[in-house]
Amino acid sequence: MSALKTPAAAPVPAPSARSGAAGSAAARAWRTVRSSRPAAIGLAIVAVHVVIALLAPLLTPYHPTVGDASHALLGPGADHWAGTDQYGRDVLTRVLYGGRYALGVSVTATLLTIALGTVLGCAAALRGGWLDDVLMRILDAVLSIPAILVLLVIVTALGTGSGVIVLAIGVICVPQVVRVVRGAALAVVPQDYVTAARARGESTWAILRREVLPNITDVVCVEFAMRASWVVLLISSLSFLGFGADPPTPDWGLMVSENRTAITVVPMASLAPIIALATLVVGLNLAADGLSKAWGVDRIREGS
Repeated sequence: MSALKTPAAAPVPAPSARSGAAGSAAARAWRTVRSSRPAAIGLAIVAVHVVIALLAPLLTPYHPTVGDASHALLGPGADHWAGTDQYGRDVLTRVLYGGRYALGVSVTATLLTIALGTVLGCAAALRGGWLDDVLMRILDAVLSIPAILVLLVIVTALGTGSGVIVLAIGVICVPQVVRVVRGAALAVVPQDYVTAARARGESTWAILRREVLPNITDVVCVEFAMRASWVVLLISSLSFLGFGADPPTPDWGLMVSENRTAITVVPMASLAPIIALATLVVGLNLAADGLSKAWGVDRIREGS
């Protein structure tokens, strides 16, 4: 009697780079944060700023733009922990609410910049040829102009306001993001799964979304953190120069500008927003550096 033959088990297909990268992105990010102390500390600092900004109305009994002239230029005390400014407004209240403006405008501008820069950078890497050459020459021309000069020209021509600031930041930041993302995408384009997708006749957008983006997520995340820290400083600088937030908006750069003449009388009116700005930027930089080292993202090699 012949032995029964056991049917061979069907081979289990190896997961594609696309599904593996997309499916494990969240878990990988969490493991990175847990294993990288700088990233954990940086994200914790940023999280504290976000929570304080959201809970600002519950943390202070004062209004950020309404003052009392009879209580102007007071030093720190029981009623006003960081003192008051020249208009009698509580400094700590304005610092807490200032985080809302800084985070809101900065995150909006950075998200739009990263989104547009990522699409353009991936498209340039995928299509190559004349599109890549023309796009990179245009970006080189934009990058050759000092960023602060471009900002001042745009806000002078179009006026101040959050929308104009977001537009201006996009103009000067998108070229930098495009160069970084393009450098990362160029390492992915020659891979077999991208070649197979092209052979199947998939569109450029489908290849970008399914094959390229999942494999450069780490580069995009690090770039977001780095750009966000730079954008926060840029927005505060514009406000300090008088081209950003309009008074009496609680903005950290504007607070420093308004109170610098009285710094010897009420130093906390200027130091408090500086400390808030510095801690937020340090948190973003720590997060970016920690993620970059943990994920092995070489920002110089990618074209930053």
